Amino acid sequence: MTFANEFAGKHVLITGGIGFIGSNLAIRLAGLGAKVLVVDSMIPDYGGNLFNLAPVKDQITINISDVREIHAMHYLVQDQDILFNLAGQVSHTDSMTDPFTDLEINARAQLAIAEACRRFNPSIRIVHTSTRQQYGRPMYLPVDEKHLVHPTDVNGIHKAAGEMYFMVYNAVYGLKATSLRLTNTYGPRQIIKNNRHGFMGWFIRKVLLGEEILLYGGGEQLRDLCFVDDAVDALLMTAMSDAAVGQIFNVGGLRPISLKEIADILIQLSGKGSCRVEPFPADLKPIDIGDFYADYSKIKGALGWEPKVDVREGLARTLAYYQQNLDYYL
Repeated sequence: MTFANEFAGKHVLITGGIGFIGSNLAIRLAGLGAKVLVVDSMIPDYGGNLFNLAPVKDQITINISDVREIHAMHYLVQDQDILFNLAGQVSHTDSMTDPFTDLEINARAQLAIAEACRRFNPSIRIVHTSTRQQYGRPMYLPVDEKHLVHPTDVNGIHKAAGEMYFMVYNAVYGLKATSLRLTNTYGPRQIIKNNRHGFMGWFIRKVLLGEEILLYGGGEQLRDLCFVDDAVDALLMTAMSDAAVGQIFNVGGLRPISLKEIADILIQLSGKGSCRVEPFPADLKPIDIGDFYADYSKIKGALGWEPKVDVREGLARTLAYYQQNLDYYL
């Protein structure tokens, strides 16, 4: 979509905006003429990377601040037309080893943001991002928004709570909020320096360095992948639509694909790397969700969004980006 004049001159706040999805969104919005304020805590290993914003560093405003700083958020939400709320702790394993930090960022800070908007900018349009992880192990496939929320880890619990704060503030106080449950988003500017931010970034790192991808449980687990440009389209379309207010939408991929097929495509495209299968480690097996792919028909029906970028094309574009900029991400 072109979004020709919808965002020109709009004051837009992006929390988590120096991270993966937030930086891609900021670059798109700057190109659309929006007045972009990016807020990020730059906590080490959480994904913030100033190089992500290099293409638009002179077109946007950057504020290094933590969403847990309540008084800072009171100030930052003022006079903004749109809030894209992407700040969060996304590591499932970190949430199990340090659950209280996950609680602070993914639940308490989200309530503070909702309260800041209610008190200091009640007309702001809020697009909140959540995760498919809150569904837990699927009871049926594809998973739609009516599926029971029963997380398998602390991260999923806190993400579900964070989402519900915005839905309650929408229903009770009239805040214009929408939540998008993202599946496995991938693409340029994704963190690849550790394996705590999902398997895609780690797979990409392994093939770029000519190393071995380790697949647990046979590698036949199915996932749906959403290229970051498609995810950004979903964010922008949601912000534009009154029909999205008060709604929760899945943002999924074109088709289910096995982890083994993803690894094979990456190895083929890069000409490097290898793949080995092992049983699940004891500490990871309890939080594995098995197969997962989302039903995105609700957002397609309401907003006309659907993913466009095929996995092979998206992976080729991702590899090309890192091959050109690898030193900034290792």
